[in-house]
Amino acid sequence: MSARQIIQVFEQYQKSRTQFVQTVAELSSRPQNIEILQNAGIMALLRPLLLDVVPTIQQTAALALGRLANYSDDLAEAVVKGDILPQLVYSLAEQNRFYKKAAAFVLRAVAKHSPQLAQAVVDSGALDALVVCLEEFDPGVKEAAAWALGYIARHNGELSQAVIDAGAVPLLVLCVQEPEIALKRIAASALSDISKHSPELAQTVVDCGAIAHLAQLTLSSDAKLKRQVFSALSQIAKHSIELAEMVVEAEIFPSILTCLKDPDQYVQKNCATLVREVAKHTPELAQLIVNAGGVAAIIDYIGESSGNVRLPGIMMLGYVAAHSETLAMAVIISKGVVQLAIVLAEESEDHIKAAAAWALGQIGRHTPEHSKAVATANVLAKLLQCYLQADSSEDLQSKSKKSLKSILQKCVHLPALEPLLHDAPPNILKHVVGQFSKVLPHDAKARRLFVTSGGLKKIQEIRAEAGTALYDYIMAINNCYPEEIVRYYSPGYSDKLLERIDQYDPASTH
Repeated sequence: MSARQIIQVFEQYQKSRTQFVQTVAELSSRPQNIEILQNAGIMALLRPLLLDVVPTIQQTAALALGRLANYSDDLAEAVVKGDILPQLVYSLAEQNRFYKKAAAFVLRAVAKHSPQLAQAVVDSGALDALVVCLEEFDPGVKEAAAWALGYIARHNGELSQAVIDAGAVPLLVLCVQEPEIALKRIAASALSDISKHSPELAQTVVDCGAIAHLAQLTLSSDAKLKRQVFSALSQIAKHSIELAEMVVEAEIFPSILTCLKDPDQYVQKNCATLVREVAKHTPELAQLIVNAGGVAAIIDYIGESSGNVRLPGIMMLGYVAAHSETLAMAVIISKGVVQLAIVLAEESEDHIKAAAAWALGQIGRHTPEHSKAVATANVLAKLLQCYLQADSSEDLQSKSKKSLKSILQKCVHLPALEPLLHDAPPNILKHVVGQFSKVLPHDAKARRLFVTSGGLKKIQEIRAEAGTALYDYIMAINNCYPEEIVRYYSPGYSDKLLERIDQYDPASTH
């Protein structure tokens, strides 16, 4: 055999390996093929190809493995059990940029499924190798490494701490400043994943100067980048007053409020979440948002969106109103109650209705003026309906009941209370009747109206045991009227009158 023929055997073998690995990479990109590949023992066949002498075969084998591991936690588990991770970690330090991207993809695909699999990636020594990749010249390698680090950190505080201890945060902050939009996005996302678990982790991100760089990107024209930036700032601001104040000091208000009208609904939602996370901490921070026009902007955003996108805005109004009478009044003046009433009426999801019910309770619980604003928007009947509906979730029922009670205990606007006399169950009725018993003794016009509207008649029909609060309230109302009026409206009084007619003998009067 000539030398040429011998070389041909090797070339043929290389071509076959190349064709095999390329076909597998292609097949593994389609979910319907995965199980067949798995049953054919693909993992064992790909593993040696990661150490192939031909770089393109190595890279394509890693890409195929990443796609398989990305598909399910079973396959990711197989990568771990097949002892493939140490090989990848070793190659991250040694190989070219194409291989590094593919290897980081496999690590990310394994880590994404569960804390246990992410821990296996950490245990394989991947963090140090990934952090070194953040210093590479090639933005694609940086991006792949940042993405893997974010997926490891997102599971829990311990894994986040491990990412921090490997020195990732300062380099991720540098990546946010790089010109490539895709790299900025992934770096911001990774910082968000690290910050979310605890104030200490968020503080580490802040100490590396992240806030100023993220704040500059809130006005970017790239929607996907803005989503990640608002998410990261929210995850920092949510933990404590100090962290929220640091986010506010980056002068993001009022400029970010324009993003509540962004064409991308995830930008809208994440921006509203940031506003909520700042507003919830103190009256001062909430007042700052009110002064910047934040409440009016959030109310518009609730009106223009629907479903889950609305949720952070609804909660933000509740948090603002909960702080003080003045802030609750700011929500009322901006027509917040009307918008929340619309949400309560038109949303089908119970958790969104529950948030609206809670927010309305926070607005209406302060003073008679606040509760009147809520009551006149026809909210009480809607809250009662949410509470009484058998198919309402437990959370919606309890929040509706709590809000209803807290609004009723301040409400002296009787026309809004009267419909509840007819519909409310005893535990709510007690509060409704209680309010009438407070107002009627001091208001002659209201007493007259209460009779003509049928309210007094309804009160006489309520059965209450002596000694209960409800009984005392009913007696207090009855004491506001002459005895014969109360008797006239009592059940069975007309029958007694008819009896007297039967018993009356006109002849005996002469």
